[in-house]
Amino acid sequence: MSLDAVGLEVMGHAFASIAEEMGLVLIHSAVSPNIRERRDCSAALFDAAGAMIAQAAHIPVHLGALHESVAAVRVLAPAPGDVFILNDPYAGGSHLPDITLVGAVEVDGAVGGYGVVRAHHSDVGGIQAGSMPAGARELFAEGVVVPPLRLTPEVERFLLANVRTPEARRADLAAQRAAVERGADGLRALAARHGWAALCDAAHDLQEYAERRAREALARLEATGLTATDWLEGDGVDDRDLAIHVRVDIRDGAFHADFTGTAPAARGNVNCPLAVARSAVLFVVRTLLPEDVPTNGGVTRVVRVTAPEGCLVHARFPSAVAAGNVETSQRIADTVFLALANGGLPVPAQGQGTMNNVTFGGTGERGRGTGGWTYYETIGGGQGASPGACGPSGVHVGMSNTRNTPVEVLEMEYPLRLKTYSLRRGSGGAGRWSGGDGVIREFEALAPMDASFLSERRRHAPSGVGGGAAGAPGRTLVNGAPLSPKLSTRLAAGDVVRIETPGGGGWGQPEPGGGR
Repeated sequence: MSLDAVGLEVMGHAFASIAEEMGLVLIHSAVSPNIRERRDCSAALFDAAGAMIAQAAHIPVHLGALHESVAAVRVLAPAPGDVFILNDPYAGGSHLPDITLVGAVEVDGAVGGYGVVRAHHSDVGGIQAGSMPAGARELFAEGVVVPPLRLTPEVERFLLANVRTPEARRADLAAQRAAVERGADGLRALAARHGWAALCDAAHDLQEYAERRAREALARLEATGLTATDWLEGDGVDDRDLAIHVRVDIRDGAFHADFTGTAPAARGNVNCPLAVARSAVLFVVRTLLPEDVPTNGGVTRVVRVTAPEGCLVHARFPSAVAAGNVETSQRIADTVFLALANGGLPVPAQGQGTMNNVTFGGTGERGRGTGGWTYYETIGGGQGASPGACGPSGVHVGMSNTRNTPVEVLEMEYPLRLKTYSLRRGSGGAGRWSGGDGVIREFEALAPMDASFLSERRRHAPSGVGGGAAGAPGRTLVNGAPLSPKLSTRLAAGDVVRIETPGGGGWGQPEPGGGR
């Protein structure tokens, strides 16, 4: 290792600052509220061999799977300066609305690394506005499938011909491309300051350091045969529960999660590729490590994920996956945490365990005239309590790390009115440390529109740990009538959608006379 402790800290922050700047360029250049306001996007830097050097503090379900995107692009022998686009979940993507751009950074006439940005586009075609249709039975129903391709004007024209909001998509793609270019500029500037050879050595040292620190931390938690089963609440086609089962072994400084026993792939769209399952497990492992361990390719070396091919968390093409990325990833993380809790490890109680996905779309500018519009958001809830701290309320939990859409933006840009937005008091589970409360978010439709809801924890509440109580399950209602967790429907002007998100589980037995 060529870097000392100070050098590791300096270079780690230098690489990470480039990734953060990429994200800021994307956020401040995008036009769609989902990226501009909610920050449903992620950015990272990779070395020439396809290993992550650094990431921005963005979305776990994006970041943990980006190396699959880089691997898919590297197979195509990218030339220096090439930019590739993809969204195919079975070729480096996650689900179709997440469009990824991978830029091959030119340094001294060769590919010196890769700048990668992923952003959730609020429409990529398919059978329903917003491209998150509950009940989709195959990938093709969810939108246009883009395998790894060089991003040319022709490819962009083809993509935009298959979406409902082409101008917004064109602008957001331009923002992604600008972010990739900013990453390339930042990496070249760093190379000019330190020398390219020194930069490569620094990236290698940072990955070795992260791996060593991760193995040291896991060695202190050695445990084998930890198991848990949790449930998905239907798939949008069939309403029966679907099991996710895991066995966790932490041995010799490595973390192995095996999902043998998990339900077969579903008819609906709660399936996910193995890359998403790996991303969820990596998120759990990251929470077990000291805060100062850099998250890069070194950490991924200590994580192994296995699952039978064709099961719910290792789906085969062309299984539908829209909800798998946003909901099944949450349940995978919950199940792994539950296995660790069952083994006595000091992990948090389960959080809300859902992203409460809401998609609206229709024709006309704000519901009038011609054209189309789409709106997508995820809604926060309660985080599970930890040993020593209550869970925060009204936050995005687990595999999501986005913001809300401000009321003013929502009402200015869409034919929607927000009637209620508040904490759902008392929904967090009781305990020595109580779980966080969920939220209530209530929309009124101001024009006819399509709506799609993908959610979980409507009948299986988030579990407490160590005697702590479960959080309250969530509810989705239209005009006061409760809906199933996954449903697409038509709304008339004046209809009211009410989302009550789950609370987090409590931790530990409540103290006599104390708290809830």
